[in-house]
Amino acid sequence: MTETRGQKVVRFCTTYLRVPEGEHVGRPVELAPFQVKFILDVYDNPAGTRRALLSMARKNAKTTLIAMLVLAHLIGPVAARNSQIVSGGLTRAQAALVFDLAVKMIRLNPRLVREVHIVESSKRIKGLALNTEYRALSAQAGAAHGLSPVVAILDEIGQIDAETSPFVEAITTAQGAYSAPLLFGISTSARSDQSMFSIWIDDAVRSGDPSIVVHEYRAANGCALDDEAAWAAANPALGIFRDAGDLAQMAERAKRLPSEEASFRNLFLNQRIALESLFIAPALWRVHAGAPDLDVFRSNSVAIGLDLSARGDLTAAVLAARAEDDDGGAVHLLPFVFTPLDSLGERSRRDRAPYEAWARDGYLIPVPGSVIEYDYVAGYLVRELEALGIEPGVVAFDRWRIKDFQRSAVDVGFGGSATWEAVPQTYSGMSPKLEAFEALLLQKRLRHGGHPLLTMAASNAVVKLDPAGNRMLNKEKGRLRIDPLVAAVMAAFSVYDGAAQTFDERAWIG
Repeated sequence: MTETRGQKVVRFCTTYLRVPEGEHVGRPVELAPFQVKFILDVYDNPAGTRRALLSMARKNAKTTLIAMLVLAHLIGPVAARNSQIVSGGLTRAQAALVFDLAVKMIRLNPRLVREVHIVESSKRIKGLALNTEYRALSAQAGAAHGLSPVVAILDEIGQIDAETSPFVEAITTAQGAYSAPLLFGISTSARSDQSMFSIWIDDAVRSGDPSIVVHEYRAANGCALDDEAAWAAANPALGIFRDAGDLAQMAERAKRLPSEEASFRNLFLNQRIALESLFIAPALWRVHAGAPDLDVFRSNSVAIGLDLSARGDLTAAVLAARAEDDDGGAVHLLPFVFTPLDSLGERSRRDRAPYEAWARDGYLIPVPGSVIEYDYVAGYLVRELEALGIEPGVVAFDRWRIKDFQRSAVDVGFGGSATWEAVPQTYSGMSPKLEAFEALLLQKRLRHGGHPLLTMAASNAVVKLDPAGNRMLNKEKGRLRIDPLVAAVMAAFSVYDGAAQTFDERAWIG
């Protein structure tokens, strides 16, 4: 019986390609049923496929599948003479992943090595028999113009939040020279219905266009995080090369930490959900209301986290020290929170918080006047720390207005012997700090004493995520004050001992 195009692609992958990485590296590729179905539906479509969309959760070998499709069009059964193939990633690193996997597959089979010329410097591979060429492109490099690809494969385009992308448009318009170009979009789900990948999928389903193949693996909205049927719905490789134990571990963590739920639903249940959620569950925060021990600050290294905020808002200085005892090395927190005295009543009404009562009870420090004077804050800290017998070794700070504060600090002798460390309020700057703070919460190694302003900040704190899963606290939520928590997170990281639980983010790439 004559093989179909799809069957030829399947046979090429399983006969000539080898597993590029991991436990089974070097073994012949064994395609999962969902991969076979996708390939057959794309290449044996009676209407002819012009666009193929595959959406599923992370770590289901999306990138590996892209590399196999690249090679099928470069030197395999669907290669066309003098044609160009491109894969596109939003970053150079992402684009390089596909190229690297394709090169590894080639080098694991000596027969394929003889069929190509690899140009590492420009991320290109030439197919010698039919003069084909593959290029790995990234949006960062801006190299999509001037090409004419018959096949384009876009990796993780769900990361594009907008309705359009100049990078994607450059690739799709470059395919106009062909009567039957083929465009793949293979990605985890976008965050919202208004994102480009969501729009593509919804339009294809709504229109019923037979030239568009859509395979979407997504858990039902509202499903339980630990619903194994939901895991299977979003992870077609589950039990094959997607580990259920890993999913179970992350689901359990997401159940405990609201900040993890949105990320888990988007990345591992493939649901459209904004990557923004509450950082700390109130019940988890209450567990850590044990009073801090001042002797821990006197006998151990002390860090101060500084979040200056605006001069009319809250300025927070939170001390952190880690106990060296049988308490598991708990981190103790001692907050100092300042606000202008003249606007105390007005700001209590605006923020719907009992600032006046907290000031009366000594939890909130009123600064004379209508704005926070940094001379007053620095001087207050110097006097209070001297009285308590505490000498800070590290001052971790948000750069905003820090120059003004440092001038005041020099004048009054605050932090002169300490190391001053800037903490960028970015995804990369804050994500490891938040992870460490969560680890302390989960391991029951935090003592915050139930300080009301720190508790208020913890209850208000919302995290937002970038496409890679890095997190930062959202400071743009209007009246919700989180300054004391920001300071606490920075300080706690400076004395943290690194005993956080980590997860393997790579099984098969994708």
